Amino acid sequence: MPLLDITDLQVRYGRIHGTQSVSFSIGEGEIVSLVGSNGAGKSSTLKAILGMVPYARGTITLNGESLKNCRPSQIVRRGISLSPEGRRVFPYLSVLENLKVGGYTRMRHDNDERIEQIFAYFPRLRERSRQLAGSMSGGEQQMLAIGRALMSRPKLFLLDEPSLGLAPIVVERIGEVLLEVAQRERLAVILAEQNANWAMSVAQRAVILELGNTVMEGDASELMENPKVRTAYLGI
Repeated sequence: MPLLDITDLQVRYGRIHGTQSVSFSIGEGEIVSLVGSNGAGKSSTLKAILGMVPYARGTITLNGESLKNCRPSQIVRRGISLSPEGRRVFPYLSVLENLKVGGYTRMRHDNDERIEQIFAYFPRLRERSRQLAGSMSGGEQQMLAIGRALMSRPKLFLLDEPSLGLAPIVVERIGEVLLEVAQRERLAVILAEQNANWAMSVAQRAVILELGNTVMEGDASELMENPKVRTAYLGI
């Protein structure tokens, strides 16, 4: 049984379709990239998983149990976390305070241990632990947003456009951390990303979305060799 299974997902905003028919699954310790242009349905899919938007049709199950009608807070407690597009750190809180907010569902002693693990993943955050989050660079804020989302020790981690506007060296480090966390913690990761080259190089599997539909799914390295994918998404 997959950790998360999505079948025929349709998300609507009034008369506008966020997705029309998205289907895929993900297992423990696996990284799956959602690849597509703006409006393809990547963010809508993540929001539906976390219960931030209702869906008109389809099913989303976690460990075989439906997430339909669950509130975001309930879904977080069931083991799903999100690092949103645009980072959205709390600018007037310090790095350490942002991380503690991310661990609000955990016991305090567990949070202290988890913070040390986050600092091991991103040593720059330890150096900036007392600094206000809003005064940090975009790359540092993205590290913090990821660290904050990992504080709850999720089973499934959702990332929305984590490479947006970042220097290549920062993007590379984020990819290394994702691979390490997936292996070390058996964490499943769904990576929604326009930077298809990077996303597919990090992931084991890729799901190609077009106009709110799953149009292709498979081994990421194999899809990178697909002529259609190379032309449409990799710029080759």
